[in-house]
Amino acid sequence: MRLHALVAAAADRLEASGVCFGHGTTNAWDEAAWLVLWRLGLPLSTVLDTADDAVAQPLTVQQQQQVHALIAQRIATRQPAAYLTGEAWLQGLCFHADARAIVPRSLIAEPLVQGVLDNWLTSDSASVLDLCTGSASLAILAAIAWPHLRVDASDICADALAVAAINLERHALAHRVRLLQGDALAQLGERYDLILCNPPYVNSRSMQSLPPEYRAEPGLALDGGADGMDFVRRLLREAPSRMREHAALVLEIGNERAHFEAAFPALEILWLDTSAGDEQVCVLTRTALLHGGAEHPDITP
Repeated sequence: MRLHALVAAAADRLEASGVCFGHGTTNAWDEAAWLVLWRLGLPLSTVLDTADDAVAQPLTVQQQQQVHALIAQRIATRQPAAYLTGEAWLQGLCFHADARAIVPRSLIAEPLVQGVLDNWLTSDSASVLDLCTGSASLAILAAIAWPHLRVDASDICADALAVAAINLERHALAHRVRLLQGDALAQLGERYDLILCNPPYVNSRSMQSLPPEYRAEPGLALDGGADGMDFVRRLLREAPSRMREHAALVLEIGNERAHFEAAFPALEILWLDTSAGDEQVCVLTRTALLHGGAEHPDITP
């Protein structure tokens, strides 16, 4: 069997098994290609074209068995592929991944890398915070995008911060990104020019129906309470006191826009375009938070 055929067979097995995608891939073919190439020690850039001589070479029986075993493990355990390979890719960077932290996939990474978030920074900007950092993927992307800014990365979970530390070492940024442990913004005593936050926002009903792949991740990083807004309410109350005058908060709320807008009807919200649409990531200025707080009890200056 040749590489292209092996990937095709693996994709068919994944598709037939009903596994759930969304942790770096969105379909059976891409996930099969990732798992097969990783198992065989081939770069993800390998061209899967039967006309390519390197790809057309037959695989050994042992190689095929190794791939079959990995695909079988993916199907049987319903673990995200990132946990099986120990790596996840986001905006072209490879991050260490394991079950101590959610798989890096925040949509905030898109406007960050594309330079869209530069619009909320000025020549006087000095610092950025990645709140609910998990594996520190956003903090690392921020440190790379804005080498002149100080970057803090905070999370309540010590296990997640241990994963973050691995990634900082992997990308040689331990000297640039400061890891902080604490609940929301309570432990932070300074103000930031930009806050990035991919918080727990999944509502209770959705939590109960999550596929096994998502339930394999730390529930603390996903569960946002009855309407998904428990953490977000606290964040928007505390945020203005941790933001400089012209600062902004970049917030991911996934598929919870309806709950978000119901909880904060007075807020002036700017929605950003992402590969998942324009309803999942938004920008809230400090001015908007304070103005919204004047009209809504969920937010206080």
